[in-house]
Amino acid sequence: MRKPYVLLLGLLLAWPATPARAADNGSWSVYPVASKIAARPYFYLSADPGQTLTDKVAVQNKTGKPLTFRLYAADAYNTARDGGFAVRTLQEPMRGVGAWAKPAKSRISVPAHTTVTVPFTLHVPDGAGPGDHPGAIVALDMRRVAPGSGRLALGVRQAVGARVYLRVSGPTLPALSVGQLHISHHQPLIPGLGTGTATVTYTLRNTGNVTLDPKVELKARGLFGRTLLDRELSRVPSELLPGQRVRLTETWRGSPQLDRADVTLTASAPGTRQSASASFVALPWLVAALVFVAGVASGVLLVRARRGRVRRSARVRPSPRVRPTPSRPRSSPSARP
Repeated sequence: MRKPYVLLLGLLLAWPATPARAADNGSWSVYPVASKIAARPYFYLSADPGQTLTDKVAVQNKTGKPLTFRLYAADAYNTARDGGFAVRTLQEPMRGVGAWAKPAKSRISVPAHTTVTVPFTLHVPDGAGPGDHPGAIVALDMRRVAPGSGRLALGVRQAVGARVYLRVSGPTLPALSVGQLHISHHQPLIPGLGTGTATVTYTLRNTGNVTLDPKVELKARGLFGRTLLDRELSRVPSELLPGQRVRLTETWRGSPQLDRADVTLTASAPGTRQSASASFVALPWLVAALVFVAGVASGVLLVRARRGRVRRSARVRPSPRVRPTPSRPRSSPSARP
């Protein structure tokens, strides 16, 4: 049995990346009503543009007191921080499942230790684009409770939602881009005393119309083609939703302290593969300072040497010799006949 998901409105509206059979926070859960074949972990739906679907969602109260919920549909997105699966709040605009799905009741009261089933319809508009449109059916607790304390608090509401994976028929295009690769390098003052650390930051974006499970590889080559790093990254969202962008960070401990590193980051998923590259020079601060001082000193000595040569050449340079102007011979008076 895997861990359930919890939504916390007002702080973070997200699920971890691990799948679950029902969205559950310990007090109540929200899940699809089982079909005639088997129980469903999520709503997996497919439709043509213009088609209307009907289904049912179950809200189970696990506490000893009655609970009142606001029931609504929401669009899903990836959180920018870690790519977690999240859904929009009631105040945010909806363009997909959040706008197309309508529960039969928007407000329900669930007695203690009871499950209430609510039908809903999902109408896909005629102009809906093909591909995946993820979302959720959300049960929002009408109380405001401080997390972990059980006490009422202002501005915080808890919610749990059952995921909706809707695919609209038509051409599908898996497309992934990787960019904005940046590397910051930190290392000890003296080479060999401590460990070098590099922070690799990059952006992943799903530019297609289907959900992707990207794999990211990080490779680094040093001088003369030596392999410094060859790693598959683990802190990557398992569901990168269409049109979503995430900014991710990877720490490289044991990075070189005296080398030039060429880093290549490659992101791939079935049907798409993209890479980005960057490089940095690893030079300890003490060595860098010595090189800088040596460079400045060499520059000063070079300037002084040039000035000294100019002065010496000015002292020994001979004065220009003045050549006398040749005189014209005097013409004698011509003899008269």
